Amino acid sequence: MSQVTPPPAPFPAASVEQICKALADAVTGSQIPNLIAPLRITEPAGSEQQTKWKRLFNAVAEWQNRQGDGKPMLRLVGEVMRPVRFTSTLAFEDARSAVNEALLYSGYKILDDGRVARTTAATTVAEAQQRADDLRAELNRRGVHPDVLNFCRAELMQRNYFHAVLEASKSVADKLRALTGEIGDGSGLVDKTCSIGQGPRIAFNALTTEWERSEQNGLVMLMKGLFSTFRNPSAHAPKVLWATSRSDALDVLTLISMLHRRLDTATVRP
Repeated sequence: MSQVTPPPAPFPAASVEQICKALADAVTGSQIPNLIAPLRITEPAGSEQQTKWKRLFNAVAEWQNRQGDGKPMLRLVGEVMRPVRFTSTLAFEDARSAVNEALLYSGYKILDDGRVARTTAATTVAEAQQRADDLRAELNRRGVHPDVLNFCRAELMQRNYFHAVLEASKSVADKLRALTGEIGDGSGLVDKTCSIGQGPRIAFNALTTEWERSEQNGLVMLMKGLFSTFRNPSAHAPKVLWATSRSDALDVLTLISMLHRRLDTATVRP
C-alpha cells in the first residue's frame, strides 16, 4: 500500500510575512486578485490601498486558518513564480533568489522551473543567504578571477551587490599599485601606470603596431570607465540612490575579472 504524504504544516506568521515580502517584489498590485484566486479568497473592499505584501499575507493567513495546513503558502509561491510570468531569465532568477532566502527556513526551495520542492531547512541567516543566491555559483561557472571574489566574498554572501561592485573595483586599483609600486587611485593611477603617454609602466602587449596601441588605449579606457561609472558613484552616493541589480553586478564583476587576467599577463616595465 502506498503511503500518503501528509500535508505541510502551516507556516508561522513570521515566515509568511517574509515570504510574502519577497513575492511582492515580483508582482504588481493589479495582478494580486488573479494570483490569490486559486486560494479561493476574495479581498475586502479597499484592500488595494494596502501594501502588496500585506495583501498577499492576509490571503495566505486567512486560508491557512481555514484549511489548517501550509498548502496555501506553497500554492501562492507556485503561482507567482511561474517562469512564464517573467520577462527574462535574469528577472526570474533575481526573484527566485529572494524568495528562496525566505523559503529555506521552512525547508522549501523554488527549482529552476518554478516548482516548489522540499529541502533541508536553513538554520542561520548566513546559510539561507548563501544557499539562496546562485550568483557566486554563476561567477564560479564563468571562471571569474579569484582576486575579484577575494575582495567581495562577504558582500556576495549578504547579496549586497552595491558594495560587492564597490569592493571588487578596488581590487583593480590594488593590483595596479602592487605591480608598479605607484600610489594613488582611480583614473589618475590608471594614467600613471598604463597610459601610453606615460611610458607606460604596464604594457598589455608589445605596443609596436597601431592595433596593439589601440588595444592598450582601450583597456585604459575600460579601467577608467570602471572607476568613473561604478566606483566613484558607489563610493559617494547613498545606496538607495545608486542601486545595483544582481544582473548588473554579474556583468560588472565579469568585466573586472577580465581586467585582472589582462593585468596578470601584462609586462611591467621600469
